[in-house]
Amino acid sequence: MPDSEGHPDVEEMDLGAVFAALADPHRRRVIEDLCATGEGIERTCASFALNVSKSTLTHHFRVLREAGLIRQIDYGNSRKVMLRRAELESRFPGLLDLVRAQTSAHA
Repeated sequence: MPDSEGHPDVEEMDLGAVFAALADPHRRRVIEDLCATGEGIERTCASFALNVSKSTLTHHFRVLREAGLIRQIDYGNSRKVMLRRAELESRFPGLLDLVRAQTSAHA
């Protein structure tokens, strides 16, 4: 069962939901950017500079959170996100390597 903020446990992460989340180019870009950062780095949602409305941005981060790709941390008046790198590697070994390889292929 997801926690009170909607983060699924590792064993609840579903590959179909992860792929569906990554199918959108805006969401995939968020994960690609997070893959390029160090372990445990937190970023604000606005730091990704996605050219979408605030409500659409909220939707994209909700999809990523509910798929288990990111953890959102609430700091009162702001939220930050971080990649659930170790948990994803444990549940889906090699997935983030594929995301990084795809990013390198388009660079």
